[in-house]
Amino acid sequence: MTSFNVKRIERDIEKYIPTIIQRETTDDLLKTITITGCSLTHDLSYCKVYFTSVSDLDHKQMEKEANEAAPFIRGKLAKCMDIRNTPELHFIYDNSIAYAENIENIINKWHEEK
Repeated sequence: MTSFNVKRIERDIEKYIPTIIQRETTDDLLKTITITGCSLTHDLSYCKVYFTSVSDLDHKQMEKEANEAAPFIRGKLAKCMDIRNTPELHFIYDNSIAYAENIENIINKWHEEK
């Protein structure tokens, strides 16, 4: 069970990262990223940040670009948040939206055949 403090920090991270990406970065590829969620460890040392993008670039390349910018984003995040240690960020591409669309297409196709 996650504590209230961890959930609060996760929400703050989800709130601040998009603002940092839009205002502080100059990489146009990063500006296409949409944060879908994050998962913070109980010791607050690591944070998995899940994202999607409207870019046509390969998902692995998107993850690589985002993870290269992670130290910069972490530094800016440290200035925004009032916590002792800012967690290390690890960006992971979120396939759940594409997966849900695929399931919806299968269900629609099944209903049309019926």
